[in-house]
Amino acid sequence: MKEIEFIKYRKNFLILSLILVAITLVVMVVNKGINLGLDFTGGTLIQLNIKDKDMDISKLRKLFFDNGYTKGFELQSIVSFSDIKEFLIKFKFEQQEEIAKKITEMFNKNNIQYEIIRIEYVGPTIGKHLTSKALYAIIFSLLGIVFYVALRFGSSIWGVAGVIALAHDVFLTLGFLTILGKEITITVIAALLTLAGYSINDTIVIFDRIRENIKLLKKESLEKIMNFSINQTLTRTILTSGTTLTAVLALFIFGNQVIRDFALSLVFGVIIGTYSSIFIASALVLEYSLINKRK
Repeated sequence: MKEIEFIKYRKNFLILSLILVAITLVVMVVNKGINLGLDFTGGTLIQLNIKDKDMDISKLRKLFFDNGYTKGFELQSIVSFSDIKEFLIKFKFEQQEEIAKKITEMFNKNNIQYEIIRIEYVGPTIGKHLTSKALYAIIFSLLGIVFYVALRFGSSIWGVAGVIALAHDVFLTLGFLTILGKEITITVIAALLTLAGYSINDTIVIFDRIRENIKLLKKESLEKIMNFSINQTLTRTILTSGTTLTAVLALFIFGNQVIRDFALSLVFGVIIGTYSSIFIASALVLEYSLINKRK
């Protein structure tokens, strides 16, 4: 079976990735950063009772969606008795008096009996302190990956290339969500962390095969060994990515609104993660090795 030339056109794919990263940067500058959700910004909290035995959280969410609240709010069911339903609703960037008036108009228009129990401002779930701690944890985790891979492969470039590919995937996924106007919530952060683990795992599998083949094919060039190794792991990559993509697509298509942003992040992330594992990570190692040889 003829090998697919993955490494031969590496410079084209590296340029493509640089263009995608540049586009993402422009989008973020135009949008003045990413669109942070209520978990990061805080907002107005309303607790209310609805006296309608047929009302549930999905119907209430649809009601808000139909009235223009497609984003910037979170909905949670607290109590559900036979004829009284209690809900917590958080709104981003809404004044208490203004949102109370809007809810009154919306519920009266749809003949829904309700009672507002409380309405108040709530701070962000993820504060500055927790954000800084999370950033430190991520930085140390990435350094740990570089250190571990450097020990296993005998050079830090393998770990650095894997981390660059990982950062590439997460950054482009953030850009994709920003272009679509999606909010970055705890759910989306969970998807990005899942993607990071998936991406580095896929890259290390290919790197490991390259390492094995370097020992077996000592007379061959690194470029040829890399291309051969990627072709050897291609079936595994396609099957892993394909089954993962099928699962997250099912979540996106059949899941509710809460899970869709999580699934959408992973749909794009799996595609871009597979691309970077095949075309970017190994290409970075090869380019570094060729530059070193010229010196």
